[in-house]
Amino acid sequence: MNTEKVTARRLTAQEVAELGPQDGIFVSAETEGLPLDCYAPANLSRPGKSFEGGSFTARTIFGDEIQLLPDNAEERGIWIADAAGEEIEVLQSAGILLNLALFVPGGDKESLDSLYTAAREAFGAGIVQRWSEEVVAVPEVKVDLFEEPIRGRKSPNGQNRDRRALDIYPTRVRFLEPSDGWKFVVEPHEEVVDDTPTI
Repeated sequence: MNTEKVTARRLTAQEVAELGPQDGIFVSAETEGLPLDCYAPANLSRPGKSFEGGSFTARTIFGDEIQLLPDNAEERGIWIADAAGEEIEVLQSAGILLNLALFVPGGDKESLDSLYTAAREAFGAGIVQRWSEEVVAVPEVKVDLFEEPIRGRKSPNGQNRDRRALDIYPTRVRFLEPSDGWKFVVEPHEEVVDDTPTI
């Protein structure tokens, strides 16, 4: 987690109402289930004058959208860079949250525990966490998973020209999302046979 010291001052609701989405602000970096004692760079989701009731919505550079009441003394409020202000700690980067699905052939609780222990030893006990655990039986079958445009142009032989192969294991589809404007196509797996004549 990388932070830096920034000199800033806390804004009142009236001052926030004068800001626009292009103005850089700092809000609490705390997220659900992850109490961080610092701030994150952010912007208002729309002009401050468009909000009513003293409640504002801001989006941090990490993609979190939060509701704020600047005048509430129990909240950390909204801050803006100001050389005459006070020093606050601002989060610059916090690594990557990786949602990982693992296939363990012949897996049981013992092998999963061994895998978890090895991952914690490799990356650190404070880095590797079990957020959710689900055991799914994986059939011994393969499919060809493609992605193709939703309104793709068809070639004379009836196949979509623009198509990209993604995977061959059906259970992984549960952890994927199609790209914008694309859809998944699942077909029976066909082994690639190279029938190029050899000398």
